[in-house]
Amino acid sequence: MPRMAKPLNDTEVRQAKPREKEYNLSDGNGLMLRVRPIGSKTWLLNYSRPTSRKRANLTLGTYPELTLADARRKALDARKLIAQDIDPQEHREGQRQALAAIHEHTFENVATQWFDIKKTEITENHAASTWRSFKLHVLPYIGSTPISQITAPMVIEIFRPIEAKGSLETVKRLTQRLNEVMTYAVNTGLIHANPLSGIKAAFKKPKKQKMAAMAPYELPELLSTLSRASIKRVTRLLIEWQLHTMTRPNEAAGARWDEFNFDDRLWTIPAERMKMKREHVIPLSDACMLILQELKSISGHREYLFPADRNPKTHSNVQTANAALKRMGLQDRTTAHGLRALASTTLNEQGFDWDVVEAALAHTDKNQVRSAYNRATYLERRREMMEWWSKSIKSAEANMLIQSLPIR
Repeated sequence: MPRMAKPLNDTEVRQAKPREKEYNLSDGNGLMLRVRPIGSKTWLLNYSRPTSRKRANLTLGTYPELTLADARRKALDARKLIAQDIDPQEHREGQRQALAAIHEHTFENVATQWFDIKKTEITENHAASTWRSFKLHVLPYIGSTPISQITAPMVIEIFRPIEAKGSLETVKRLTQRLNEVMTYAVNTGLIHANPLSGIKAAFKKPKKQKMAAMAPYELPELLSTLSRASIKRVTRLLIEWQLHTMTRPNEAAGARWDEFNFDDRLWTIPAERMKMKREHVIPLSDACMLILQELKSISGHREYLFPADRNPKTHSNVQTANAALKRMGLQDRTTAHGLRALASTTLNEQGFDWDVVEAALAHTDKNQVRSAYNRATYLERRREMMEWWSKSIKSAEANMLIQSLPIR
């Protein structure tokens, strides 16, 4: 029968002196105090691993930070795990890794990983707007919170003040984006379920507002207002360019000279700059070529057609045209994006093929094969249509000038 170790007492532990070589003081049941020559004292539990049956030492802590009573309690907890065939060292490492993962996978870190993927699917301006909304409304409040600790009430409390201001569209976009982040966390195994899946129901729904756009018969008035507006030359050309090409504000403002084929009179906007991430080819009318000729003297030596005022190496802000239209007193009647609606309405009313108009607007058909076929097939028909549209604009402009002449 093995000799039972006599339990230690506080005095023995406190008075244990260092020797030339390290030695152990046993408390029984595998618990011992290791005293090293440098004077340090460490509590260890010697045990048999449940799987391999090999002997191992589990470090419990150092004395005097860990008292004899505390060491006995920790040794008892470890022996309970062993009784369940759980290796206490592996259990401790698993807990350490889980804790580290919690603090590593904060909302900001996970959102950053999600955004690295998301930004490849959207335009540069959309990406910038998305991350800016996070930095303004989300990250200051839950950026450092572990993703596993994010709850619906937590987020609702953050968004209530935004809702109270009446910014319901902002709340809607934020809840959608947060849901995408949480879904990404689910799919990557960081959390088991998305706690924000039904969060939009906690907020008022924004009322759908029809985008302001002028009617076809108001085109002469638009051109008249534009001709009299006190705006920069580049801004005027940007609005005219967007009107003639039927492009979105970001597509027009970010136009680069290397996107143009002057011989074939085509403007190819690369996929990364398009809303639907598909290359868009625009046939250029005579009026568009004249605008390009005028722009050559302004920005032909630069990268962008419409350079920014403060930093000509970058392009005009995507809100430049909107801001100009607002200063012209048209804020409640049209937007830069509304110019596309004006063109679409006019062309459809004039009997142009709806599919051709949609192709010109870069509206993507859900059937990708059909969409690709339409883009290729309709190019020449679009060229004719775009020429008609530009001539219609020029005709309205000419009529406006005639009407403004004094009567003799």
